[in-house]
Amino acid sequence: MKTTLDLNDALLTEAKAMAAHQRTTLTRLIEEGLQLRLRKQRMPARPVRLPVYRGKGGLMPGLDGLSNKALLDAADHDS
Repeated sequence: MKTTLDLNDALLTEAKAMAAHQRTTLTRLIEEGLQLRLRKQRMPARPVRLPVYRGKGGLMPGLDGLSNKALLDAADHDS
């Protein structure tokens, strides 16, 4: 469908440059922008709550929980 848009000159210049840099058309760039905006509007307004483990336990004594290497080594020795 064809339509006419009245865009700010600076915005249009920047959009044309971006489209050229991305090797796409200005039409496609505008379509992508509209899709992103519409998708954002459809997203739920409230954040997703992640489950938190509140059980007992923890790390083995002497294991440094801030060291990725120590955690990976412990995981390798466990299996």
